[in-house]
Amino acid sequence: MLNYILKKIGYGILVIFGVVTLVFFLFNILPGDPARMMLGQRADEKSVEMIHKDLGLDKPLWQQYLNYLNDLSPISFHSTLSSDNFYLDTTKYTSFSTLIKTKTKIIVLKKPYLRRSYQSKRNVSQILAEAFPNTIVLALAAITFAFIIGIILGSISSMYANTWVGRLIQFLTSIGMSLPSFFAAIIIAWLFAFVLSKYTGLSMFGSLYVVDELGQGEHLCLKNLILPALTLGIRPLAVITELTKATLLDVYSQDFIRTARAKGLNNRQIIWRHALKNALNPVITAVSGWFASLIAGAVFVEYIFDWKGVGVVIVDSLEKYDFPVVMGALLVVCILLIVINIVTDILYGILDPRVRIN
Repeated sequence: MLNYILKKIGYGILVIFGVVTLVFFLFNILPGDPARMMLGQRADEKSVEMIHKDLGLDKPLWQQYLNYLNDLSPISFHSTLSSDNFYLDTTKYTSFSTLIKTKTKIIVLKKPYLRRSYQSKRNVSQILAEAFPNTIVLALAAITFAFIIGIILGSISSMYANTWVGRLIQFLTSIGMSLPSFFAAIIIAWLFAFVLSKYTGLSMFGSLYVVDELGQGEHLCLKNLILPALTLGIRPLAVITELTKATLLDVYSQDFIRTARAKGLNNRQIIWRHALKNALNPVITAVSGWFASLIAGAVFVEYIFDWKGVGVVIVDSLEKYDFPVVMGALLVVCILLIVINIVTDILYGILDPRVRIN
């Protein structure tokens, strides 16, 4: 079991390294000079050179890449000589502890440093720390909605599989699976926040916290969560519905279900007392995978509904060519997806020894 866990963690580290490398070189071959973006196109050459030196852009690309890896790594290698390119800059690493130190070299333990925003000069980690909780709340609300409603619709669809009810649910889930999130967001926003706004009382735009009418403070507004969570939850809802239906139909053919029918239990009692708990394992597997995907896929939904999450941060940063923020957001999302997948694989291995053998 230990070898299985170490192997999964090793694969995860390799994937993270590949993502970091891809993101770095992708954004460094894009046109545009960060110094010009910060100072304007009419900036003098001396000011541009100073910005290049401050950002480390005056060094060769391979050295910028090594510096980037050094910044991201929790264990980084530096020089104690101020003339060296890998000199330890204490202004970047506000909190670190020394592991090994010699006359010329030092190894430190620190928090990963995601660089600073070109526009606001704030640390990218601070910007993402403010945005990520909203994205997590949105993803949790969407997957909870999808799980509860999907289980109910899947159970009904399995009970009436060969009737018009089952066919109607299957037709709706087919639409849900094929409907792009950005298109669904536009339709739902137009319908519930514009056409039916007098009845729903919902707003087309808004985040988890809104400023009061006097502009004196923020207050929680869960009402703004409804439409983006509904939009984001449509596709997982369709998948969970069909998966629940398929697993329940498979469970119905097993011996203990026949015994329950022989005892005189009706379909509703059979589903809720016996069949459903034996059919939930594949559904829970799908939920764990979809939760990770929702975090990454919330970009367009957040932007359309002006939900102050990572999606809005990424789009706004792209418009301003604020590459450190975009790179940091992409890396954090990718690492989160990888970590969730690793944890899920390890749990599979613990629960089912056949996974480890295979």
